[in-house]
Amino acid sequence: MRLLLVEDDAKLARALTRGLEREGYAIDVADTGDDALRQALVGGYDGVVLDVMLPGLDGFAVCRELRRSDMQLPVLMLTARADVSDRIRGLDAGADDYLVKPFHFGELLARLRALFRRGAPDHRGEVLEVGDLRIDPRARRVTRDGRDLELTAREMAVLEVLALNAGQVVSRTELLKQVWDEQYDGSQNVVDVYVGYVRKKLELPSDDRRIIRTVRGVGFVLEAG
Repeated sequence: MRLLLVEDDAKLARALTRGLEREGYAIDVADTGDDALRQALVGGYDGVVLDVMLPGLDGFAVCRELRRSDMQLPVLMLTARADVSDRIRGLDAGADDYLVKPFHFGELLARLRALFRRGAPDHRGEVLEVGDLRIDPRARRVTRDGRDLELTAREMAVLEVLALNAGQVVSRTELLKQVWDEQYDGSQNVVDVYVGYVRKKLELPSDDRRIIRTVRGVGFVLEAG
């Protein structure tokens, strides 16, 4: 899943980015309200973690503009303001949830999971089944032919993108966009490496073909049958 983290405190933004990436999220960061609005409108995100106090547009204004633009992605608002009136203002601006600083990182994760559970029907996080492969992103569980598989957060994210597009070729560029963040400027070979890790964990001794097929020069396809 791709999240836009909007936070002007550089130290906190770095800490949250590290923690969320460990959980398998791809994170882009904006540190002003104007940049946040621009990125959210064009970035194809699954959700926004939005600070209230920002240079330029504040978080309330950003959220209102997103809703006026008919953007329905989940918004979790962060603020140091604990007054009930401020929480009401944030929710009235269109936020889906409100978390007061300082907060425990585990609570942030739990609130994000809750937002995605009650999100749009086509939102990522649903249980995916491709042949004898079953992927439950929320429970972080993958089984094949009833056998539990141990995948890292990044491997799970790669597999989820492939499963959402089962039977279709997913390019390396698209995997980079969905699983890594827009600041990643390394080689696309990292995609091949992680697809290799996932493929090795998915394959059964009885397999006579690869469940993840490489389309030379294009990308990868998770075979649906």
